[in-house]
Amino acid sequence: MKLVFATHNQNKVREVQQLLPSGIELVSLNDLGITEAIPETAKTLEGNAKLKTDYIYNKYNISCFADDTGLFVHALNGEPGVYSARYAGEENDANANMDKLLRNLKGKVNRSACFTTVIALNLDGKTLFFEGSVEGEIIDTKQGSQGFGYDPIFRPNGYKETFAELPLEIKNEIGHRGKAFSKLITHLNTHHATN
Repeated sequence: MKLVFATHNQNKVREVQQLLPSGIELVSLNDLGITEAIPETAKTLEGNAKLKTDYIYNKYNISCFADDTGLFVHALNGEPGVYSARYAGEENDANANMDKLLRNLKGKVNRSACFTTVIALNLDGKTLFFEGSVEGEIIDTKQGSQGFGYDPIFRPNGYKETFAELPLEIKNEIGHRGKAFSKLITHLNTHHATN
């Protein structure tokens, strides 16, 4: 079974590929030669994920899934939230985003945060949603070279390491994207088995 992941982010593709059972082949937009950026103009993670799947389904008639992830920092009223990727500007620059977040958190005692991923699955024009979250805290300085996005400054509860220091297997097991994808995979396996 081929599954199209409506993303250009190869880091996400690598992370998700590790989670999939052997019968599912993951195909990214890059693999299909689809290069246009899909607008993410919704005010929620669900809305953005659905915008991406609807765009690909309506334009190319391909069943697919897409995700949107946000980092919600409690002391900043949930910022950067749905704007996580573009927090410091449209360039989607991870270092600039982290620097801005660390600046905004200066002097704040409460550094708790939550990473949430929402996946929209568009199968033949019908959309289903799957969600995963992980609680943690924002540390003072970047640590680790694995991962991407805010991983070097996010330490999940119960761990001494940041997401950028943990092996991918552990990040997938405890992380927001891994939790959301395991729900998606359970659904696909059930759906696949009954068809």
